[in-house]
Amino acid sequence: MASYVRLRQICLVAPQLEPVISDIAEIMGLAVCYRDGNVAKYGLENALLPVDTILLEVVAPFKGGTTAGRFIEKTGGRGGYMAIFCCNDPDERGRNANAMGVRTANVIDHAPYHGVQLHPRDCRAAFIEFNHTQGSDDIRGAYPPAGPDWQKFIRKDVTQALTAVEMQSPDPAGLAEHWGKLLGIASNDAELKLPNASLRFVKGASEIMSALEFRVADVAHVLHAARAKGHAVAGNEFLLGGVTFRVS
Repeated sequence: MASYVRLRQICLVAPQLEPVISDIAEIMGLAVCYRDGNVAKYGLENALLPVDTILLEVVAPFKGGTTAGRFIEKTGGRGGYMAIFCCNDPDERGRNANAMGVRTANVIDHAPYHGVQLHPRDCRAAFIEFNHTQGSDDIRGAYPPAGPDWQKFIRKDVTQALTAVEMQSPDPAGLAEHWGKLLGIASNDAELKLPNASLRFVKGASEIMSALEFRVADVAHVLHAARAKGHAVAGNEFLLGGVTFRVS
C-alpha cells in the first residue's frame, strides 16, 4: 500500500464546551456527530463536528490537573491544541519523529484504531498525532473517535471545506521545515500541501496554531451569524475557540 498522510482532525481546547461548540455549529452550519464519554477519564469532555471529511473537535476540562487545562493556562487560551493526521503506518512515523529527537507522548491502541501522539513541546506550535483505522483507508470510512455514523452528520450547505490550517512562529520557514520532516512532505515557501488541506506557516510572536480557513457558500451570511453570536468580526475573520476562523 502506498504511503499517505491526510489531515483527519483538528482539536481546539476551551475552558468550557459551551457556548463554543454550539457557536461553531450555528455560525458554520455544522452538526455535532459525537461526544466521546471515554475522554472523561482524562478529566475532559468533548464534541466533534465533521467539516466534510475533516473532523473539528473541541475539548474542555471539567476538573483541575488536565493537560488541556495546563494548555489553556500556558497560552491564555490562544491557539489550537492538536493536529491529527491519518496515515498507513503511525508507528513508522513515530519512529521517524523519535529519530529527529521528537518524543512520543502517548500511544492509543483501541482496535481497529491505533494512534501515536508526539510531544507538543518537541512538535512546536501544537500536538501532532498520527493514526490509522484498520480496514479503513477510505476517507469516508470508519473513524472510531468520531462515533459510529459520523458521515451522516456532514452538512455542506453553509461550510463546504476546511481548506487550511495556519501556524504562527517567529521562524515560520523553520517550523514549516520541522513539520514537513515529521509529515514526510517537502515544505514549499512555508507551506505544506496535503491531499485534502494545506498547512501554512506565518510570522508571529509565539508558536501557535493560529487560524483555520474555511470555504463557505456565503461569506456575508457566516460573518453575520458570527456577529449575531457576539463575536467581533474583522474583515473575513473572527476569533472562536482560541483560533481565528477565516472564511472565503
